[in-house]
Amino acid sequence: MRTLPSSGQLPYALYRADQVREFDRLAIEDFQIPGAELMERAGRALFTRACALFPEARRWAVLCGPGNNGGDGYVVARHALTAGLAVDLLQLGDLGRIKGDALYHLELARQAGLEPRPFGSLPKEAGLIIDALLGTGLDREVGGVMRQAIEAMNNHPAPVISADIPSGLNADKGTEMGCSVRAAATVTFIGLKQGLFTGAGPDRTGRLFFDTLDVPARVYAGTIAAARRLDWGLLASTLPRRGRCAHKGDFGHVLVVGGAPGFAGAARLAGEGALRAGAGAGLVSVATHPAHAAFIGLSRPELMCHAVASVDELSVLMEAASVIALGPGLGQSAWGRALFEAVATSGKPLVLDADGLNLLARNPRRLAQAVITPHPGEAARLLNMSNREIQADRFAAVEALRSRYAPVAVLKGAGSLIAADGEALFPTLRERGQSCAGSANTYDSRPPALCSAGNPGMASGGMGDVLTGIIAALMAQGFAPVRAAELGVVLHATAADLAASRGERGLIASDLIAELRPLLAEAEAC
Repeated sequence: MRTLPSSGQLPYALYRADQVREFDRLAIEDFQIPGAELMERAGRALFTRACALFPEARRWAVLCGPGNNGGDGYVVARHALTAGLAVDLLQLGDLGRIKGDALYHLELARQAGLEPRPFGSLPKEAGLIIDALLGTGLDREVGGVMRQAIEAMNNHPAPVISADIPSGLNADKGTEMGCSVRAAATVTFIGLKQGLFTGAGPDRTGRLFFDTLDVPARVYAGTIAAARRLDWGLLASTLPRRGRCAHKGDFGHVLVVGGAPGFAGAARLAGEGALRAGAGAGLVSVATHPAHAAFIGLSRPELMCHAVASVDELSVLMEAASVIALGPGLGQSAWGRALFEAVATSGKPLVLDADGLNLLARNPRRLAQAVITPHPGEAARLLNMSNREIQADRFAAVEALRSRYAPVAVLKGAGSLIAADGEALFPTLRERGQSCAGSANTYDSRPPALCSAGNPGMASGGMGDVLTGIIAALMAQGFAPVRAAELGVVLHATAADLAASRGERGLIASDLIAELRPLLAEAEAC
């Protein structure tokens, strides 16, 4: 079996900054772990990790801010000096205002022979930089000398390791607060902050490591995580084995509706994504424009391609479908608008993407049995916001999409998010003899899920079309829509990571499709 991309055994629970601060308080007050001891553990963990990652660095520059993040830095600097390394301890903020546990560790650093000097510039000879400037409480844009220090770290050739979070990154939203450190690695403590995994977080964090600081597990009891991290190792085991007597009728029938003139490839990619994700062991139909229906069938004969010029011709195909994937290459002409309306009002379970989303934005409504999969630009049109506003708070955006448009919303991008109504969204297709009417509003939402797999090579045309087909295929096989969306997003991203092992530049959607079958086979063999 191939080695799948690993998250480094990170936990799956993600928290907001205020929740982690509460864990810290409970550890100190209820479990009698002194705050100074927690700070010592944090600094020692960062020092140990830094030595393992960059053993050749013999001169360290440690930048400390005025808060507890700076306290972690004092601990790192003291351990580095004791280990025989050259240390430049650089201070930002008034030393006279440092108090509490940070002051305690500042005095220990002084006793060891270190005296902080005000930051002016970074020593050119530094082989490693420790970022202990700003912690998780940052809620305003960074300016002044802090900004100068962050820019100096980003422009220095030495790698940077951040304590808890890259300075300047919002711990809850993953947004850059004016500017932020671009770390080679981050060592985060006690609880994983959700902002490390989405928005600018993955780019700024570098390699992520986690340390509980030996906080008792009971500290976390009774706290509902703000979000749930998903990866293939977690979800692969949910794929059931197929019975030896299975036949193609057991696994549903996906209908892809799209492919206006000039956009045949989008419908083809969605259809092949559905095939490779196991829909009906081959029951995937494509309803596309007459101009190129024959071409799609020739290039992928397993797809049942139908030339559809009118809604009447589409209606017969919809009757046979278990799930409809609407939007890849659909366009917004009269032809595309007519097919969109027919599908949107059909009552069939849907996966909506691309021009299906753009047409939904032009005529907003809530779709009772749908999974929507916008990228930030499409989300901006759906929510009448700018792309920048969507990216400024992706968690709020995906919840707004779910609340306004569909029971399940996927906001694509770095750290793709899946928001859904309550656990029992609406019946799986094997139970669809029961009524689904009104169920989208019956249950409260639950914590969003976040996919930590994926890579920049996915920023290429056709990736979203493949994802649409994958999710539709999983729904057709009987997975509840939220499960299909979560599994589909992670399968899609993990396949892209495997394909990117041969290089991110030049990665195309078809490369990803080639990885789906072996991934699914390995999961079934577990």
